[in-house]
Amino acid sequence: MSKQDVLGNQAWTLTVQPQGWTCEVADELSLLEAALLEGIRIPNSCRNGSCRTCMCKKLSGEIKYQIDWPGLSLEEKQEGWILPCVAQACSDVVLDVPAAVKV
Repeated sequence: MSKQDVLGNQAWTLTVQPQGWTCEVADELSLLEAALLEGIRIPNSCRNGSCRTCMCKKLSGEIKYQIDWPGLSLEEKQEGWILPCVAQACSDVVLDVPAAVKV
């Protein structure tokens, strides 16, 4: 369920599986940025959608990309793979990131 912050921006919940960790995602943040702010380290490198280090499976939810065509093939996108470094939440999102760690 979406919330609104004091500025009226939407906020969504990101859940990282299989660990079950959650954090809030403000409209202006990428999924990766929101996770890092909460101490959830999703593997990452370039943070611009090209290296694919952060590539993970979206189990549920809706996203939009900050760039026109992130470094994924059409087939990968259709299979549910996303790049959280350039993805923003449009709803509550659940990602499968077995390599994520808490810092």
